[in-house]
Formats: sequence, C-alpha cells, structure tokens
Amino acid sequence: MSDANSINGRPLKPSTLMMGLGFDPKLSEGSLKPPIFLTSTFAFPSAADGKRHFEGITGKRPGGADGLVYSRFNAPNQEILEDRLAIWDGAEDALSFSSGMTAICVLLLTYAAQGDVIVHSGPLYAATEGFVAKWLSKFGVSYVDFPAGASREEIDAVLAKAKAKASEQGGKVCMIYLESPANPTNALVDVEAVKAARDAALGADCPIAIDNTFLGPLWQRPLDQGADIVAYSLTKYVGGHSDLVAGSIAGAKKWMDPVRMLRNTMGGICDPNTAWMLCRSLETVELRMQRAGENAAKVCDYLSKHPKVAGLGYLGMITDARQQDIYDRHCLGAGSTFSLLLKGGEAECFRFLDSLKIAKLAVSLGGTETLASHPASMTHLSVPDERKAALGITDNLVRISIGIEDPDDLIADFEQALEHV
Repeated sequence: MSDANSINGRPLKPSTLMMGLGFDPKLSEGSLKPPIFLTSTFAFPSAADGKRHFEGITGKRPGGADGLVYSRFNAPNQEILEDRLAIWDGAEDALSFSSGMTAICVLLLTYAAQGDVIVHSGPLYAATEGFVAKWLSKFGVSYVDFPAGASREEIDAVLAKAKAKASEQGGKVCMIYLESPANPTNALVDVEAVKAARDAALGADCPIAIDNTFLGPLWQRPLDQGADIVAYSLTKYVGGHSDLVAGSIAGAKKWMDPVRMLRNTMGGICDPNTAWMLCRSLETVELRMQRAGENAAKVCDYLSKHPKVAGLGYLGMITDARQQDIYDRHCLGAGSTFSLLLKGGEAECFRFLDSLKIAKLAVSLGGTETLASHPASMTHLSVPDERKAALGITDNLVRISIGIEDPDDLIADFEQALEHV
C-alpha cells in the first residue's frame, strides 16, 4: 500500500481517504477540492504520447490509456471518482456510468454473446430483469433464474440447467448476476453458496456480478464473499441527495477492462459535473447512511407493533432462519430501505401514501429525505402479474426509504398516515 493510503503502515479508512484520494492540489493551482474539468478533449505532450494513449484506448496495447485522451473515454473528475469508489469495496478498479442501468446494460453486453445463458437471482430491479428478458433475448441470449433465498442445492440445480441450455444453444453460461438485497423485498442471496456452486460447475471464468445498491458501500462488501463484480446505482446512497443520476461497477482489472472497452465505444461515462457531485457525496456517505440506518431501526420498531401492519421486509427484523444466516455472514448493517406490508391491498396502500406529510411519494431511495412508493403499480408495474406474485411483490407492499430527518417526526407522520388506512 502506498504512503498516501497509510500512515506508518496503518491503512487509512475509506471515510478518511474520501477527502483527498486521487487528487493533488498542486496540479490545480492549489485548489483544495478538484475543479470541474469541463472539456471534451485533452492536449497531448507529443505525437508519440498521443499514439501510445490510443494504443491503450483501442486495446492494441493492454493496460488502457496512460493519460487523458477524450471525455468519452476518461477525464479527471471521473478518474478521481473511480479511484474513490474502488476503495469502498476493496476493488482493484472501478468504472463510472451515466446511470445505474447504463452500468448494468454495458456490463451484460460485454460478457454475453449469441447462444449464451445468464443465470440471475430474483427478484431483480424491473429494468434489469426487462433488459435480460426482452432485449438480450433479441440477440440470442437467454436466462435461467432462481429465488434470492435459494440453497446451495437449488443453485447447483439451476447451474446444471443453465449449462445444458447453453450447450444446446452452442453457447456458455456467461454470467451469474445477483441482486442482494433484492428490490423491493429485501430478500438476500447467499453469495458464498453461489461462488461455491459456480466454482464447482463452471470454474472461475464465469463472473459473478451483484447489484449492491441497497446496502453498499457501507453495510455490505460482496467482493469479500466471493463476487467478482459489484454494481451500483450511484443515484441512491452514494449520491444520496436525490439530485443526480449515475452508476458504477467495480472489481478486478481483468473484469473491468473489457467493460471499459465497450464503454469507450458506446459512451455512457458519467459526466464531469455529476462525478464532482459524487466525490462531494462520498465524503459524507458514512455519516448519512449511519443516521438513516438508526432512523430506520426506530421507525421499524414502531411499525412492527402497529395493528394495521401485516409485516415488514426489514433486515433488522428477519424471521426466516436461512435469511438470518445469510445476513449474519454477509451484512454489516440492516440498511434504511424496507418493505411495509399493510393489511389490505392497493386501495389501503394508496390511502397511506396520499396521507403522508413528511415522507415524499416518489420512486428511488437512499436520499437524505424519506421516500415511499408502491412497487406493484410503479417501479415493478412492467413485471407480469404471475411473476410479481411469485416474487412477493404484492399489492399491499409499500417500499420505504428512510432519510435523515428526526426519527420521532417520521414516526408521527407514519402514525397519522396509518389512521387513513
């Protein structure tokens, strides 16, 4: 580890490194914070340097560009952001994108080819599931899925099915894609079991990717459990202020380099202003997520005792022994996004949502403000009814993302809203 990342051999924590990693004020007139570099292109020191950079950008020489070339490929704000994102997950490399879905789509497109099979957990965020089922299928890529809480034996069976399907199609199992906790149910996937099953059936050449948006980067580090690639909607907790849209992936350089090559071609890199805002937000992500998590624990304690509440999908109150075991091995905290199951159905949920005074009726999560939505009729409306039922996305489910307001005020808001149910 370099001196910049440690003091007398003591590794510095991510919350400390967020204040300066990847930026030298001497290179920017002594500016304490990085300027926003609003430029489309960069001047080369010499023609030979330009040639060398393009050899890296195009893949003619391994390792990528040695310097700045063009803002579709790389730029200062994005590189600083990517350096800092990698730190949180203990990753070798990271890539930023214009949205979480851009990150996920470019990742899947990089590794999937005609005849291939993607194995994924369920539920996934509806747009991810739709991209796999509706769009990749147009190019001869199919999928096999398994429920989030599947056991090792169930995962083994799914991988055997996927291998047989890939063989029939003349392809391979190209990726295992997970989302844990799952949106919106908070169901957890046993990443360690998935890795063991992958190693036994497929070998390490098939990457395991995981959407870590709900708990990362503070409360879960999937790379430690055996995942190869971690994906984020940075719009959520990392951005954390409901004022930007961005995404990222992180992992070993061998997994990132092919994705970088496709991003170079397609575009989709995070813009410099958004990258600058994300670097600002990373300085406080630990504080914000801790406060929101403390608030969620208090709010859920209240909701769990309310007579109009049928149940909670909150990781601090797991009732299933298998899910609790996964939580104990994988998670460092319960997070602040959960599902609230009301007694009733859509009508009761709508009355509750329409009566909120502090919490905002809006999709998304992980912001400083508390948000509430109805997944079955909003974010997951496009999911077929029978699949929604199988995944537990019911008409009486409200997704709540707790913010950093006063917790007693939030409890008062939910109390009065529940009076209308």
